[in-house]
Amino acid sequence: MKLYVCWGTFTTTPRPGGHPCGNAHRALQEAGYDPEVVKSYGWAVLPDFMNPTSGRREVKKLTGKTTVPVLVTDDGEVIADSKNIAAWAKEHPAAAT
Repeated sequence: MKLYVCWGTFTTTPRPGGHPCGNAHRALQEAGYDPEVVKSYGWAVLPDFMNPTSGRREVKKLTGKTTVPVLVTDDGEVIADSKNIAAWAKEHPAAAT
């Protein structure tokens, strides 16, 4: 499982509602997952040539956009947007071991 994020998985931010990448990461952790975090530096509103990281290029291939967060499950399912990722995590908690 891979979670593509911008610069990190921020737990504190002045942004109302929290930072989307941090929200997605927390939702996955609360559901029992420990995703591989791929930092995809850059900013989605910039033109593609200004977001040259491999993470942003991969996100563009997966979704057609450079916006993160994006989750790729172990089954290859691609889920974009923190709210969709949180909903998926809630519906698919990790199996207890």
